[in-house]
Amino acid sequence: MNRREFLQYSGLTGSSMMLPSFADENIAIKKPHFSPKAKRVIYLYQSGGPSQLDLFDYKPKLAKLHGQELPDSVRQGQRLTGMSGNQSSLPLAKSAFKFKQHGQSGTWLSELLPNTAKIVDDICVVKTMHTEAINHGPGSTFLQTGSQIPGRPSIGAWLQYGLGTDNPDMPPFVVMVTKGKGGQPLFARLWGNGFLPSEFQGVQFRAAKDPVLYLNNPAGISAAARRNVLDKLAQLQKDQFRSEGDPEINSRIRQYDMAYRMQKSIPEAVDIKNEPDYIFDLYGQDARKPGTYAHNCLLARRMAERGVKFTQLYHKGWDQHGNLPRDIKNQCRETDQASAALVTDLKQRGLLDDTLVVWGGEFGRTSYCQGKLTANNYGRDHHPKCFSMWMAGGGIKGGLSFGETDDFSYNIQPGSSKMHVHDFHATMLHLLGVDHKKLTYKFQGRRYRLTDVHGHVCKEIIS
Repeated sequence: MNRREFLQYSGLTGSSMMLPSFADENIAIKKPHFSPKAKRVIYLYQSGGPSQLDLFDYKPKLAKLHGQELPDSVRQGQRLTGMSGNQSSLPLAKSAFKFKQHGQSGTWLSELLPNTAKIVDDICVVKTMHTEAINHGPGSTFLQTGSQIPGRPSIGAWLQYGLGTDNPDMPPFVVMVTKGKGGQPLFARLWGNGFLPSEFQGVQFRAAKDPVLYLNNPAGISAAARRNVLDKLAQLQKDQFRSEGDPEINSRIRQYDMAYRMQKSIPEAVDIKNEPDYIFDLYGQDARKPGTYAHNCLLARRMAERGVKFTQLYHKGWDQHGNLPRDIKNQCRETDQASAALVTDLKQRGLLDDTLVVWGGEFGRTSYCQGKLTANNYGRDHHPKCFSMWMAGGGIKGGLSFGETDDFSYNIQPGSSKMHVHDFHATMLHLLGVDHKKLTYKFQGRRYRLTDVHGHVCKEIIS
């Protein structure tokens, strides 16, 4: 963005190139390209790659072929990771868990997801997600930014840039990470602003006394004194902007003022003491414990109530190369009830219709066993060619299973509906009233967008 473009974006006109008085500044909310079905997104990101074969994609044929080699006709020479690429054998592994049809839709789900089964007619299970990324870093970066290479803006940053905010006292883009979980590392770039101005990066809530760092006034500093300091600082930075024209100066001013407003809004937004007991029964008693996945899901509902445009939850631990039957049980115990509760809670408050909820990871798992296959144990390697995620609310058709995979959940069936990462982003933006081809930002001489030069809207899943 050059200086003139930034002035136009900021609403600055005239030869003086001065910002309006910062305390009185009111940036207009940008309008969608067309009438949106969703006003906000809650993205429940399951880091590590949940096994579709043990959760959503029922493959009874694997029970008959358990222990046999993955056929070459199925693999079709596709690349493997370095973790299983050197195995002399790739034995097929059936799921250790029972599957059953649920709801009026008859959607197949694993016994590991009893609570998701209760909302199955509200969700769309996408079975044919696919990606080019085969390792975690590029995979997560791709899902969160539209590129495997770090440096691009995250989804939430794009939405804030494109649609502004519905509540000027709350950050439009909030991030929460489950506390104390091991697994693949998460990086701040996943919720970063990339080449957009820094004001568009996500605001991370911590599981601590002060959810957002540096909001509280230092000892002996009153709110009036803090406001006076910010006003004086803003004036100095306006003077600096007139001489230098650096857009980041104005971004910094906006961030200071947002932090000042958040001093009042954030403590109230994260205070759950007045939530009734039936809510904790719904989400699970872990919801009372800050930093747990259940607690973060409850806060996500509170963010939706307060007009937060994009709430991103990260939950690690799905990278199950070994001991999958044991570890996936623990993951589902931590996530199934709260994920379903969030959908139920939004629905009972009338918020689900215009809130898009997304659940999924960066890729799926292989139908063959990584490592040694035993009678009671197996692991699964990374698999990008087809994996499952679900979406609910915000204009999504409930009770739908989108796409079909082969008998091994290794490839997408020829002619089947499918959804690439770029298609997922295009569809999400469409539900928010945004034409993904028109939401662009010029950087280093090129206009970028979340979907790069790809992506189409999967209208089959839109109600």
